[in-house]
Amino acid sequence: MDATATTYRTVIGLEVHAQLATSSKMYCRCSASYADAAPNTHVCPVCLGLPGAMPVMNRLAVETVVRTGLALNCEVASDSKMDRKNYVYPDLPKGYQISQYDLPLCGKGALTFDVGGEARTAGITRVHLEEDTGRLVHDQAADGVSSLVDLNRSGVPLMEIVGDPDLESPEEAREYLTALRQILRYIGASSGNMEEGAFRCDANISIRANDGSFIGPKVEIKNLNSFRAVERALRYEEVRQREAAANGDELFQETRGWIDTSGTTVSQRTKEQAHDYRYFPEPDLPPLRMQPADLERLRQALPELPPSRRRRFIEDLGLPDADAAVLTNERTIADIYEDVIAGNDAGFARSAANWIVNDVLGLARSRGLPQDQLPLNASQIRNLVESVEDGKLTARVAKDVLPRVEGDELPIDVAERLNLLSMNDEDSVTTAAQEAIDANPDAVADYLGGKKAAVGRLIGETMKRTGGRATPDAVRGALIAILDKMKT
Repeated sequence: MDATATTYRTVIGLEVHAQLATSSKMYCRCSASYADAAPNTHVCPVCLGLPGAMPVMNRLAVETVVRTGLALNCEVASDSKMDRKNYVYPDLPKGYQISQYDLPLCGKGALTFDVGGEARTAGITRVHLEEDTGRLVHDQAADGVSSLVDLNRSGVPLMEIVGDPDLESPEEAREYLTALRQILRYIGASSGNMEEGAFRCDANISIRANDGSFIGPKVEIKNLNSFRAVERALRYEEVRQREAAANGDELFQETRGWIDTSGTTVSQRTKEQAHDYRYFPEPDLPPLRMQPADLERLRQALPELPPSRRRRFIEDLGLPDADAAVLTNERTIADIYEDVIAGNDAGFARSAANWIVNDVLGLARSRGLPQDQLPLNASQIRNLVESVEDGKLTARVAKDVLPRVEGDELPIDVAERLNLLSMNDEDSVTTAAQEAIDANPDAVADYLGGKKAAVGRLIGETMKRTGGRATPDAVRGALIAILDKMKT
């Protein structure tokens, strides 16, 4: 085979571990919150792996995995079980992890996502339940490096979502993860916070020749702590493997770690096979059986998911694609938007979308609020939009009022308190228009000479003199009336 003349395609499959949004751990009543806790304070004999400690299943964790499977169009198993996955590591006190092997809770699903404006669908191999491990804290001491073990995270409910190897580029992998995280947040399965370790990804990548003459081994990449890192690591590994194949170098099935500072992957170990873990059924936990009534209850409890909601906003309300995407990115934002527009027509809905996307969310970002929080509630946003639509506030004044709203105060009340309500006094508008005309003879000469666009400068000057309180239509009318008299 002439490797230099061979073209290759990339094959990518992702394995996502998401911590479930439960208050207690998987097999005990210890708190599942560990971010701000002192090391080894949220522990008990069960999550410490002490001899004789018996696990008890967290029902909410099981139901959360099933709800995730339903949201991903998976087949939910009527019968499932837990298994022991055996391996030795300092942060795994039992010497095994309670996971699932051959009978996962969910399998054979699919996730649809957008790439460059086009819809792509990738298969979901399985969604299964397991427990998290502890974590190692590496301390650079004066006499060398010491590693400490914190078991607060040990036993926290964890869900693994294994994707089919259907992705063909690093960009597709990033968009797949973005869509998956969005769904998990929508249904309340996980916070999806990568910086807290609640959403972690291992990426599997290989290459194969388009003519079938070469199929490369699968390489797993670890230490990926952001969507950007996933895309960069996959792009680096894609190039590395293609260059190796073109040069006739041997590729190995292995696990490699991503080094973000250097933008490279490094070999860590050869890839384990299933038999290396010596799986066997967990003897201390009974098999799981999903009753049809429980399955239907969980299905009915699912919220409308982002793709459906986005499509409805576009088709029913006439929103631009970009606005619909922003409004449906977080469930709480979409819920607030729907509260704002309830009972109003599509025109109001488009105005409200414009205010939220361009102004309210901008204010939230400037204040450093979380991505799912707004600085105003639904009643306040509705009042802001209604006040502009009714002419009680000009758009300019509304933008000034927006950051001054505090507590539960309505924007119209803020404007009244600051004497910023729309100027409805025709004489006052006419006076301001005459002042603008007197102060800008060049613009007046241009207008009288046939340059109609010159009135725009006069409108701006008049608005300044009214403090933005006069409506543009009223200002334009007053100016035209005076200028037409000057013509004659």
